[in-house]
Amino acid sequence: MTSATSSSSSTQTIELAPSYAIPLVLVLGSIPIVLLQIWVGLLIALFGLFLMIQAVTIRLQFTETALDVYRSQTLIRRFPYKDWSNWRIFWSSFPILFYFKEVNSIHFLPILFDPKQLKRCLEERCPQS
Repeated sequence: MTSATSSSSSTQTIELAPSYAIPLVLVLGSIPIVLLQIWVGLLIALFGLFLMIQAVTIRLQFTETALDVYRSQTLIRRFPYKDWSNWRIFWSSFPILFYFKEVNSIHFLPILFDPKQLKRCLEERCPQS
């Protein structure tokens, strides 16, 4: 497994760095909500903590032929680029959601990794037509 963080080519495996922005915004944003609606605030805080754990344990790796999803060191899913028909990152000013469509299914992932690095890898490996 090769890792690259700077100028990459499509033959290197690139592991995206984690981003804790969304979990932190949810946890910190839940504090004033708890004062108004305790159960709503607690649910938002729990969701933020869940996403924080996911950001710590889930890794995306762009290989030469596929996007691999790992939990710790275990490969849990492989998405070959040849099966992709479209992708999109929602809300470019504060990216929160990554969408991609395969031939037979669609996927939505919260942005728990470096959004700039994600976009760079997507444009390099899966250029949109």
